[in-house]
Amino acid sequence: MNWKSSALVALMLVSVCAASAQVKPPAPPPPAAEIAGIPVNYDEAKVGSYTLPDPLVLANGKPVRDAKAWRTLRRPELVKLFETEQYGRAPGRPAQLSFEVTDKGTPALNGKAIRKQVTIRFSKDPSWPAIHLLEYLPATAKKAVPMLLSINFGAVQNAVEDPGITPITVWDPKTHQRAFPPAGRGFGRLNVVPFLDAGIGVATFYYGDVDPDYADGFKDGIRAHYLKPGQTDRAADEWGSIAAWAWGLSRVEDYFETDPAVDAKRVAIHGVSRLGKTVMWAGAHDERFAAVISSCSGEGGAALSHRNYGETIAHLAAPTRYPYQFALNYGKWGGFPDKAPFDANLLVALIAPRPLLLQTGNTDYWSDPKGEFLAEVSAGPVYKLLGKEALDTEEWPAANQRILHDLSYFMHDGGHGMVPGDWDVYVQFLKMHLHPEP
Repeated sequence: MNWKSSALVALMLVSVCAASAQVKPPAPPPPAAEIAGIPVNYDEAKVGSYTLPDPLVLANGKPVRDAKAWRTLRRPELVKLFETEQYGRAPGRPAQLSFEVTDKGTPALNGKAIRKQVTIRFSKDPSWPAIHLLEYLPATAKKAVPMLLSINFGAVQNAVEDPGITPITVWDPKTHQRAFPPAGRGFGRLNVVPFLDAGIGVATFYYGDVDPDYADGFKDGIRAHYLKPGQTDRAADEWGSIAAWAWGLSRVEDYFETDPAVDAKRVAIHGVSRLGKTVMWAGAHDERFAAVISSCSGEGGAALSHRNYGETIAHLAAPTRYPYQFALNYGKWGGFPDKAPFDANLLVALIAPRPLLLQTGNTDYWSDPKGEFLAEVSAGPVYKLLGKEALDTEEWPAANQRILHDLSYFMHDGGHGMVPGDWDVYVQFLKMHLHPEP
């Protein structure tokens, strides 16, 4: 992540997942002045001037004045814009989607939880990928509960300290084979108990179950199974890995709609770094998700592309980095982000009127935490148009200052990923918006 090479980032991705770290990540190395041969700016004085696309102005120049126009006109054209130019078009629900509950409900976590394990199959063909979902429900729940669904960089058995978890394999980017990872402590772990105590269930799955996270992983993931006869590669507007991972989140939501213990209308999604980008797109595209928590999503997620600070589209789409994660069309905007008809403020707006929490770190310069804040500021009028509460400030807050409205922002004192105190903010945010019963 950050400025690490793709191979190191992908190499088990347990290490990438400060997503769920129980210890504060180490201080980041000094910011690199150049990545993939492209200069990087960290000087606010050199950001330059820019004009963002207006979320409340249609492509034909006409203003959006009411919720109906947003719903029927502006929102559909923005979804299509992001599908075509940034993330890529993805298919819908598979016709042969099925759910095998392999663990129907076992007491776990010292009696705090009921554990379920579910295999979500996309096809009857065993050669297709399948999601291995790990689910915890509050043991005291008397009715369907809201859920936090966290997409994970690592194997589910390393996400929670629970010997009852069925181990799964993960992708090795060198061999392109799946193997059991070493046991992990610290990285990739979820702090489940505070959510259970609040009446909120927690579920997670390994993102590689849907699509591998390496440049030539296309043939090993779900996207290869949707190629048309005779097609050997994706079209310029077809889905990259981020859209595939987001598609996987929607397939879990399909399962939740069949689980009587889960209130499928109160599911929040969470991810970190590239998986923070993933939950941004999943929440924007699939309106069934009730809330989004995006951690340090940066460029390609919640940070503004028109603003020249930290990572840019050119860095993301460079051939040696992450072009496979996006639509092929995305790269054409690398040298001309000021001309792009889209930006993160429009992505934030697509999540409206549902609650969104952007969690960042004040030393995560590469991901531009200020740019994420400014994207929320720009999207605020859409939330207000739909009767919701925006940030109600244009002043970038200091670290550890919580802004928890329908649009929410929190920046810890530290770098990329999560620190232990972030979990408390998540619980507070979800209690406000999902209204669980402890």
